[in-house]
Amino acid sequence: MPAATSFSRDALAFLRALKRNNRREWFKPRKEQYDALLQAPMIAIIERLATDLRTFAPDLVASPKTSLYRIYRDTRFSENKAPYKTHVAAVFPHRTLGKNQGAALYFHVSTDDVWIGGGMYSPDTPTLQKERDHIAANTRRLRAIVDSPSFKRVLGRLQGEKLQRVPRGFDPDHEAAEYLRFRQYLVVAERPASLATSPRFYGELVTVFKQAAPLVRFLNEPLAGRRR
Repeated sequence: MPAATSFSRDALAFLRALKRNNRREWFKPRKEQYDALLQAPMIAIIERLATDLRTFAPDLVASPKTSLYRIYRDTRFSENKAPYKTHVAAVFPHRTLGKNQGAALYFHVSTDDVWIGGGMYSPDTPTLQKERDHIAANTRRLRAIVDSPSFKRVLGRLQGEKLQRVPRGFDPDHEAAEYLRFRQYLVVAERPASLATSPRFYGELVTVFKQAAPLVRFLNEPLAGRRR
């Protein structure tokens, strides 16, 4: 039997039920059901991406150990004490930067949507400074990525939180002024949750990742070095 490249309708039904019953006493007796319906397809998709990413994003890693997010929420510093996430997610980070450093590709499946994209979600101050210096010095290369017709068609535009003004240390009239104001660098294609159960799911995942990968590579250059 070929490896799964999408999810069953029962998988989404399980997530809907978990959303209504986000309690340990409900989930524990259904852990095997979660493993079969959601974790197993996620692992199969990640393992297939491990092969396909080599063709267009060889600098990123895809492995169940690194990529797969656990279902358990960290509730230590949250007012929301629900113990489980109501989505399944995977991340594909740079091979040398680690799971929570640098830019990465990412997708999740929830009862509300399928979110496919990537970028850099929460860079610390030193990282953000490196990114801004890199953007200021390579504005044309960044524009070539985000202004390409295929990028715009699949991902729209660069998104993320912004400062109101160009940060200190940069000319307010710099040609990259609009990008220097970003505090996050995100691209996303949001699709209906029903895509997860479609035979088109994996193909759409790869299509979006192919468009997001050049931006992820660009953002990782000042942190991991530029490949020659």
